[in-house]
Amino acid sequence: MRALTDSERRSGNLRGMGWMFLSGLCFAAMHASIRHAGETIHPFEIAFFRNLFGFLALTPLFLRYGLTPLKAKRPGLLGLRAVINLFAMLAYFTALTLTPLADVAALGFTAPIFATGLAALILKEVVGWRRGAAIAVGFLGAMIVIRPGFSAVELGHALVLGSALLWACAMLVIKRAAQYDSSLTITLYMGLMMTPLSLPFALTVWTWPQGGEWLWLIAIGALGGAAQWALTEALRQGETAVVMPVDFFKLIWAAVLGFVFFQQQPGLFTFLGGAVIFAAATYIALRESRLRQPPPPAARSTPG
Repeated sequence: MRALTDSERRSGNLRGMGWMFLSGLCFAAMHASIRHAGETIHPFEIAFFRNLFGFLALTPLFLRYGLTPLKAKRPGLLGLRAVINLFAMLAYFTALTLTPLADVAALGFTAPIFATGLAALILKEVVGWRRGAAIAVGFLGAMIVIRPGFSAVELGHALVLGSALLWACAMLVIKRAAQYDSSLTITLYMGLMMTPLSLPFALTVWTWPQGGEWLWLIAIGALGGAAQWALTEALRQGETAVVMPVDFFKLIWAAVLGFVFFQQQPGLFTFLGGAVIFAAATYIALRESRLRQPPPPAARSTPG
């Protein structure tokens, strides 16, 4: 593969930063939409429609590739991922209706930190002292946001952390499934499985959406799809070390939208704790990216 020139690398990084900025805006807008829709629709039902409209958005892929991507080598792993992801989504959507958007965004940054810790415990991956210290710093940031002992620990905070832990488990399953199936197969199975899996939960609290509520539900599905797409493009086009810091704008957007539309006023501890969590998560991502890179030729062992 041809090495990129400095000009091409800079251009790719600028595009990646733009995509990451857009991703954070779309995620924050989706979360604000869930908060608004949650005033009249239960979050379990919102989760069902999020999955339904998200899956419908994938139908063009079936027209292009047919049923070939559904021939999974390890459907059991994909099913396990869907179940874990579903409970993570239900917890997260419920938290959005209970907790300020900025708090949810800040604590949501703990997911990759949980994933690194679980990889060491479950997959026996070697986590050096640097990433170990970053994990500890990340959880310190979570304590700054929650401040147990100084204020009551809210249910919403617990749900966000529980969701982050579940999403971290899903990351590990995806990592294992990716050894056998393509990203396209994994993506299609998520929509194919999560829609029917979320329906029973929605039926327990079901009320038919009325009028403009349909528009909000469609917007949630569209924003979620756009956010995932923008995130994928950001990581594809730009270097991780350059594009990851832009993800912090997700917290800023959440704070702005929460203040403008819901009169939420995030405190200093939310931003301070969020910055600590984000810094730890970003360091872990950069460290893992660096460890995956092959050593330079001079550092490689040679025969003889």
